[in-house]
Amino acid sequence: MNPSTRSPLTWAVHVSVLLLVVLWTMPTAGLLISSLRDKDQLAVSGWWTALATSSRNSVARAPSADSQVERDGKFVISGNFLGGQPGQVSAFGFSSREPAKFKPGETAELNDGERLTVQEDGSFEIVSDKRMEGSRGQRIFFTSATPPRFTLENYGEVLSAEGIGRSFINSLTVAVPSTVIPILIAAFAAYALAWMPFPGRAILLAVVVGLLVVPLQMSLIPLLKLYNGVGAFFGVPAKTYMGIWLAHTGFGLPLAIYLLRNYMAGLPREIMESARVDGASDFDIFVKIILPLSFPALASFAIFQFLWTWNDLLVAIVFLGTGQDQLVLTGRLVNLLGSRGGNWEILTASAFITIVVPLIVFFALQRYLVRGLLAGSVKGG
Repeated sequence: MNPSTRSPLTWAVHVSVLLLVVLWTMPTAGLLISSLRDKDQLAVSGWWTALATSSRNSVARAPSADSQVERDGKFVISGNFLGGQPGQVSAFGFSSREPAKFKPGETAELNDGERLTVQEDGSFEIVSDKRMEGSRGQRIFFTSATPPRFTLENYGEVLSAEGIGRSFINSLTVAVPSTVIPILIAAFAAYALAWMPFPGRAILLAVVVGLLVVPLQMSLIPLLKLYNGVGAFFGVPAKTYMGIWLAHTGFGLPLAIYLLRNYMAGLPREIMESARVDGASDFDIFVKIILPLSFPALASFAIFQFLWTWNDLLVAIVFLGTGQDQLVLTGRLVNLLGSRGGNWEILTASAFITIVVPLIVFFALQRYLVRGLLAGSVKGG
């Protein structure tokens, strides 16, 4: 279609989609950039200034009088308060009331007759005509401009935290079966509700739709008591992976059955009738025809279920516990933030680690997402 012939509604849709993409992409980009920035720069400026030189005020203390040396009849204490870090001093001072009174290269007269000189590279000298005394060094206030600095140290610090690898494996152990099991059950149930006539099918479908609106928080404790009671009867411990797999299966089944049933009901009836004429059973039709044709709907639900189970914390704590060997990644990062929560570099790196796997799953299956959801929403049997 020629762009000049498109209707205003088409352009409005395109602009709206573009805005939505920007709104969802910008926070993720900001999180990634922040997680790669130097922690000092991250503390004083936003991620949108990551490529600009940042300015910060700081204070350093010169060495004590014990480090002074005699040079040409003068007593000198020298050093560099940038410590080899990249940066450039733009102003300095020796009083908190005037921390930027002097420019680099200027000499400041200290209160006791000593002279302080600071250069742009952070090197300084305190010169005195007589031997200096005192156990504490002179405080030096300075303003420095630091070029952008990106580092992987934040990720190294998070990944080296104790137990983070074990929690990563725990999350995978929870998320993968909790995604596969409800899909397997829901696919059979959806085919039966869509193409196998039996008494009470409409009522059963209405019950499934009704279960979609049951709040998780309301049903969590009754499910836990039921699981513990049944588990005690069969000698199964309370905090096991089996419990959380069954819990996520129960919470995910209504949506899975609803989406898959609507999709399967919209498939051409002639295909199933032709297969039955050729002697195919319902199981043959389901395995050889329905499942291959339903892959977009299966993939779209798999994305939702995996994202939900991977990011879950409440169900994991209730059914799996908070032990060091059972704690999932979200729980481990919560503990890490509790002890290191004041550090933004830890917060951003931890947050990005939690979304890496869901992003990989989403981009791997995203082409089926819209197709599966649209097909399930507009078709009906």
